[in-house]
Amino acid sequence: MGTIPDNANLSFEEALKELESVVRRLESGEAPLDESIELYAKGDKLRAHCQARLDAAQARIEAIVADRDGKPQALRPFDETSG
Repeated sequence: MGTIPDNANLSFEEALKELESVVRRLESGEAPLDESIELYAKGDKLRAHCQARLDAAQARIEAIVADRDGKPQALRPFDETSG
């Protein structure tokens, strides 16, 4: 398999697609042990990258909450429903 590539330049969608590919390969059971270990490490890095992208997106959404005049009002969690 070679070395694990740096994921810093991957978009969330690209990283998720690559992670899905890794999971499919691992679940197939066809990868030899050494390859499986490398795939697992690659998958873990991709998972962390996706989580970091999601956390950053959530922080951006939380920062967008504004009052009627367009002035920042307060931060509200992303998953909080509007009342």
